Amino acid sequence: MRTALCDRLGIDLPIFGFTPSEHVAAAISRAGGLGVLGCVRFNDAAELDAVLSWMDENTDGKPYGVDIVMPAKVPAEGSQTDLTKLIPDGHRSFVDKVLRDLSVPPLPDDTDERAGVLGWLHSVARSHVEVALNHRISLVANALGSPPPDVITRAHEAGVPVAALAGKGSHAVRHVDNGVDVVVAQGHEAGGHTGEIASMVLVPEIVDAVGDRAPVLAAGGIGSGRQMAAALALGASGAWTGSIWLTTQEYLRTMPDSAAMQDALVSATSADTVRTRIYTGKPARLLKTRWTEAWAAPDAPDPLPMPLQNLLVSHAHNRIHAAGDPAVVSMPVGQIVGRMNRVRPVADVIADLVEDYEEALSRLDKTR
Repeated sequence: MRTALCDRLGIDLPIFGFTPSEHVAAAISRAGGLGVLGCVRFNDAAELDAVLSWMDENTDGKPYGVDIVMPAKVPAEGSQTDLTKLIPDGHRSFVDKVLRDLSVPPLPDDTDERAGVLGWLHSVARSHVEVALNHRISLVANALGSPPPDVITRAHEAGVPVAALAGKGSHAVRHVDNGVDVVVAQGHEAGGHTGEIASMVLVPEIVDAVGDRAPVLAAGGIGSGRQMAAALALGASGAWTGSIWLTTQEYLRTMPDSAAMQDALVSATSADTVRTRIYTGKPARLLKTRWTEAWAAPDAPDPLPMPLQNLLVSHAHNRIHAAGDPAVVSMPVGQIVGRMNRVRPVADVIADLVEDYEEALSRLDKTR
């Protein structure tokens, strides 16, 4: 399973695991892959700094990365207060009505309503980069494609490679032209922000498009070793995984109130997701629940552009999460959710990926 990219990054397995949980990310790195911590949940630099200090101490000296959410063009975002004023009253009323209809209770009075909101702002994402580069990270990945040129330069000056997600061959070529070092070919099946082209088509398309200029990671619906074998056969240098880590025991250590979310995921099938703009304003695949169904109703307003949609719904997401109702979860997840049918340790997930990969190669050998 080892590829040249493993040697470049100092990892044993070409398994890249994106997660908002530092406990999951650290466990992935300790098991030989590369844990990539999602930074968008952090509202301020000090909070992220503390978590990355914990990562430095709990990865056994092994590499790990961070994931940011930053468009290539710097938006004129203004302050959060200014942006909030741009949200139509009709959208606010709709969200309030849906929460009432779904019997979602309010948050306790001492809850920080900003949780998970500010991390979507470009200025905050920049602070995430600056904080991360003061730690021993081995990769900066950007969920929205190429970061701004100065961010790429800053990472390279620190000796840290940059990865960017791509949904088309043309996107991948542009990323490499911009100085991106690793391209993540994210197919339609993926959770979170994702494009229109399925992984089986997209991965070889991007591999061919970038040639030997940059290694490619396959992403979207990968949750078994046989899928990893297929990804490598298509020319990828590894697999970028995300959804499969949501149903790990370590996830609950970071997010102890996520039991209802995990219950919803382990009960879902691969048909129980929907691609919609209601989460952030950009197309993202979510678990299909009563919340997503409400937004698909004829009386629902059109989602707002990023970051306004996130500012609109983030408080609702926090209330939904705290309510603990599996039927009203708001959670990005890929079509691989149909295989995520139990909660288990990260190390077991990786061991199964490796074993299934080896079995897939053995079956291929027998067909010769």
